[in-house]
Amino acid sequence: MKKLPILLLILCCTSLISCSKGSQINGHNTRTVFRSVKALKNRLSPDARIEFEVSFWMLRDSIKSENDFLNAVDGKKPEEIIALGKELYQQRKNNGFAGYEKYTSWDDMIAQFGKERFDQDKPKNKEDAKDKANDVLYKL
Repeated sequence: MKKLPILLLILCCTSLISCSKGSQINGHNTRTVFRSVKALKNRLSPDARIEFEVSFWMLRDSIKSENDFLNAVDGKKPEEIIALGKELYQQRKNNGFAGYEKYTSWDDMIAQFGKERFDQDKPKNKEDAKDKANDVLYKL
């Protein structure tokens, strides 16, 4: 009977410890990084989600070594990843990185990506002739 309160206390402490890093990226290996990024981006607003995704993939592109990348993102919150992405964007923009010359600022680039994503998500109502020919409804 005396062991039950101790067991419950240990269980509560371990659950608090394991849940405390729910808003950070787990950088133990690549699989856990992608899993935590997926979970984090689903909690963000659509605008912040685009910034977070762009920043994360810019960091992934810039840091070629797997271990260096894991160390760079381990324990970071989405806001910190976005800040790192903004810094990297500015460095690349100043160095004349190809593809960034068409954007005037970070916000302009994010707005463009948001517009592209919105255009991709729009349903296309264009009818295809094949669909019309395969119609099973007959006119009487």
